[in-house]
Amino acid sequence: MAFVQPEYTRGQVRRAGEALRRDPPDEVELAREMPVITNWRAAHAYPLNTFQATLRQKLSNLGSSSRGSLVGQRLKRLPSIEAKLKRFATMNLERMQDIAGLRAVVPGIAGLRNLHRSYLRARFSHQLRSAHDYVEIPKEDGYRSIHLVYRYEKNYVSPYDGLFVELQMRTRLQHSWATAVETVDIFANQAIKAGRASPEWGEFFKLASAAFAINEGCAPPTEYVGLSAKDIRARLIAADQPMNALVRLRAFAVAANHIQRLGRSTADYHLVILDTDRRRLTVQPFSMDQLDQATIEYANAERRAAKGEPIDAVLVAGGNIDQLRKTYPNYFLDATRFIADVYALQAARP
Repeated sequence: MAFVQPEYTRGQVRRAGEALRRDPPDEVELAREMPVITNWRAAHAYPLNTFQATLRQKLSNLGSSSRGSLVGQRLKRLPSIEAKLKRFATMNLERMQDIAGLRAVVPGIAGLRNLHRSYLRARFSHQLRSAHDYVEIPKEDGYRSIHLVYRYEKNYVSPYDGLFVELQMRTRLQHSWATAVETVDIFANQAIKAGRASPEWGEFFKLASAAFAINEGCAPPTEYVGLSAKDIRARLIAADQPMNALVRLRAFAVAANHIQRLGRSTADYHLVILDTDRRRLTVQPFSMDQLDQATIEYANAERRAAKGEPIDAVLVAGGNIDQLRKTYPNYFLDATRFIADVYALQAARP
């Protein structure tokens, strides 16, 4: 199968991004530019697949500290691209670094640090353009993960040269926290991930992050530095009680019979479409040879969402339904792992 190649100049991609940024949009202009945006995003599948193979090899080489790790890859959703362009006035579409997203979820801190070091010591032709250790210094909202951004470069001329791939590395505990945040954003009308949380949800998740960080022997968000694990747990319990955060998270879950599988359960790619009104998930599989078709269907779903349908779509790579649930539990509205993690911390308090 031939991967999609970039068909437009960087200037054309930049202009297409400007059409997507406009608020309100010029519908005629945006319709004209959509093929450029769709092609530019789809072209990132090749470098993303290359980095995915490297990541799996590195995890295999790490042995026991990475056993049971999860790997996921996705092309950035159009609403997320649009929101980022509107949020950052100096951002251009052709310079956006996380259109191709690769994720590794490892069991614990030891595996995370080993994986991080293996990348920093690697001799790639690809350029490491940025590195952020949000485990060492968590974000203000409590987000913890390690981000590496690479600029794809080969030792020979390639049509994919200059495209970016963002690699996120996190522990299972950090992953459960991030999943719960995305689930609340969808169903509690929040924007925690975008930095616009309500005070109640914002405090709850920062405290949960602090408790998880201390549990992993890491630094909590700055405002909780110096507090004991006991104090943070007490504050977390107090933050949960008035709004029943854990009870509400459990209620968001999608029952198994609300997951509609179209075709086989294992495939090279899956188009995952969440109907947020009915809490119904549709999972459509595609083979490697059907990547072009998958890209078209992905764009069609996003057009439906742009016209007002209450759906959220993402195209992800590989595995079966159970693996998808573990790697992308936010699309299954499944925060049960996070709930169990919080309860475990409460049960462990002295």
